[in-house]
Amino acid sequence: MPIPIIAQGIQDGIGSIPYAWSAIKIAPWLLVIAALKYYFGGARNTSERLMHSKVVMVTGGTSGIGANVVRELAARGAQVILLTKQPPSDLFLVEYIDDLRRTTKNQLIYAEQVDLSSLYSIRTFATKWIDNTPPRRLDAVVLCGGAAVPTSARKNTEDGLDEEWQVNYLANFHLLSILSPALRVQPAHRDVRVIFATCASYIGATFDLDTVQRGKGAPATSAKNTSKPKTATPSTKGIYALSKFSLMTFAHSFQRHLNAYARPDGLPPCTRVLVVDPGLSRTPGTRRWLTGGSLWGLLLYLLTWPLWCLVLKSPQQGAQSILYAVMEESYARGEGGWLIKECREVDCARRDVRDEELGKRLWEFSEKQIEAAEKEGAVRRALEKKEKEAAEKRQVRKETASGKEKSAGSRRSRKGNKN
Repeated sequence: MPIPIIAQGIQDGIGSIPYAWSAIKIAPWLLVIAALKYYFGGARNTSERLMHSKVVMVTGGTSGIGANVVRELAARGAQVILLTKQPPSDLFLVEYIDDLRRTTKNQLIYAEQVDLSSLYSIRTFATKWIDNTPPRRLDAVVLCGGAAVPTSARKNTEDGLDEEWQVNYLANFHLLSILSPALRVQPAHRDVRVIFATCASYIGATFDLDTVQRGKGAPATSAKNTSKPKTATPSTKGIYALSKFSLMTFAHSFQRHLNAYARPDGLPPCTRVLVVDPGLSRTPGTRRWLTGGSLWGLLLYLLTWPLWCLVLKSPQQGAQSILYAVMEESYARGEGGWLIKECREVDCARRDVRDEELGKRLWEFSEKQIEAAEKEGAVRRALEKKEKEAAEKRQVRKETASGKEKSAGSRRSRKGNKN
């Protein structure tokens, strides 16, 4: 069809073709938009790695970038373990996993309940994972879970910590601290990787740990009302950037921690840490932050959606750098601690993320913060258990007392009727 139209234009002139001049005027703009869309879409992963028999643990794997990472890994034959806030019996999760298994033709997709906003939930899963003989196989841990909370919706977790700080950083610290023995004992020939997802906000972070002390912002949730955490105060500004900076600092500290382990076989460590900046993407978390968690914000987002569609990556495009970090063969060797952006290795914008003294301070601070939160959580759960037991006893006594009431056919009842 285009050939006759071109021939007509050559013979009779451009004006003989309907709307030709309009199309010629619009075409450059369409090309510019297409070029911008391609540019903002970022690089594509071209690496391949044999993922059959690999065991990959993923946080944040039910939506956004994490969901696309899970789908790609499952399609390549990996055994995927989703760490989700919902229990495995959740109807949405059951249907989601069934859909993954059907579309990827991979039945080795499972879910474990790990709520990143609960230190107790993390410890329960991680201790169960490492309490196994022989040690379970683990080829990769991909940490895609995160939270970007609008100012109007800020809150503290049940552990009395800011939600962004705990979900973005402290939960990952807690999980990997417990899982580190399982990573270190993997056979030396195995290529094990730990992938941290970060963003460029770490560049502007101020390293002030006083802003994330327990008790700052909203008070911790009481034992009588654990379902509705209190709203935090605006003093938590800048915690998102701090959480990403702390995550990158911990990533390098964790690599040094793994490298310092002396294997019984005398071979070098097999686990390598990679930090990935996937870029700005149209994930549910990004949309929530852009809309401010309000209906008016959502309306404004919908009206400006063509702009966001142009400059923001799709979740599938955002997953490319993470997939590259998981599968690129060159990262099977070396000391680890690389920063990946747009499917290539780049330098950190801030050198202090590699500072050993800073990493040590952060590590000690995180351990103390977790210890204090877990102690308080243990006391709270004990009180809840006592209250539950007392309520059950009261219910039993009530049922027992009601059972002793005289019945219509009892001897006492017949005697009363005669009188």
